[in-house]
Amino acid sequence: MKKEIHLKKLRKAMKKVQDNGRFEHTVGVEYTAAALAMRYGCDIQKAQTAGLLHDCAKCLSDDKRLSICKKNHIPVTELEGRNPFLLHAKVGSYLAREKYGIKDRDILMAIQSHTTGRKNMSLLEKIVFVADYIEPGRKHAPNLSEIRKLAFLDLDKAMLRILEDTLGYLKNSNGDIDPMTEETWRYYYGGGALHEK
Repeated sequence: MKKEIHLKKLRKAMKKVQDNGRFEHTVGVEYTAAALAMRYGCDIQKAQTAGLLHDCAKCLSDDKRLSICKKNHIPVTELEGRNPFLLHAKVGSYLAREKYGIKDRDILMAIQSHTTGRKNMSLLEKIVFVADYIEPGRKHAPNLSEIRKLAFLDLDKAMLRILEDTLGYLKNSNGDIDPMTEETWRYYYGGGALHEK
C-alpha cells in the first residue's frame, strides 16, 4: 500500500510543476520504464520512481537551473553554461534527493544520466534512458518503431541505437554535442557493456 501512495504523491507533485505535455511524457516514461523493468527483472517501483522524476527540473527556467547549480556546488561544464537546459538531469537528480526525499543512489543516477548516458550504467539507468526515448507519446525520433522492438529484445543494442541516432541528429543539425554522450556511445560501441557482465 505504501508504494502506491508514494507513486501517487510523486505523480501529483509532477502534475504541479510540469506543463501538460511534459506531464504526459513523464507518465509515459513511468509506464515504459515499468514495462522494461518487468522484462529485464529490475525493481518495478524504482523504475516508476525514476521515470516520474527524470524531468522534474525540465520546466524550470535556465536561470533557476543555473542558480541551483551555483548554490549547491553542482559542477557546470562550459557546454552546459551555454545551454543551461542541458542541466535539467543534474538538477533533477538534486531535486529528487532534496525536495522529493529520494535516497536511493541508483534512482538518483538514473535521473542524472537519462539524457547523455554514461559508462558502465546500471540496469535501472539503461531502462530510464531507453524509456525516455521510446515512450508512447514520442513521435519524431528516427527509427522509433525499430528501437521500440529492440528495447524489449536487447537493452544494450537499443541504447547504442539511441546514442547513434542522437549523435547523428545533433551533427546534422549542427547542435552542440555533450562529450558525455560521445563517451557513452564509444563505451557501448566498443563492447564496454560486454565487459561489465
